[in-house]
Amino acid sequence: MNIGDELPPLEVRITREQLVRYAGASLDFNPIHWNDHFATKVGLPDVIAHGMLTMALSGRIVTDWLGDPARLVDFSTRFTRPVVVPDNAEGALVEVTGKVGALTDEGLARIDLTVKFEGKTVLGKPQALVRP
Repeated sequence: MNIGDELPPLEVRITREQLVRYAGASLDFNPIHWNDHFATKVGLPDVIAHGMLTMALSGRIVTDWLGDPARLVDFSTRFTRPVVVPDNAEGALVEVTGKVGALTDEGLARIDLTVKFEGKTVLGKPQALVRP
């Protein structure tokens, strides 16, 4: 691995079906993730994806690239903008890119990601630490 190496880009779609499945797995049944009326009532444009689901799906760019998810040491981000999930079969398209941003003295590599929905960044400073 070298600083500046780019990971193959990843596109993921988040659908309403995935939101229901994730809610069941995570026990996060907040109605902003499944109820159009409630979501708009609280000021959202529509139902939004769980932030942790968006983060997890985005992390696939790193684990796919590594080939071994056990090489992922740490993954962190801030949630900066929601992913609005329409009620259709296509869902919301999230685009993820990444590159090696640094090599640490501890022998790890820092992978810097960019995660976008509708051309706007949705995760703030997403970074993974990996074993090369």
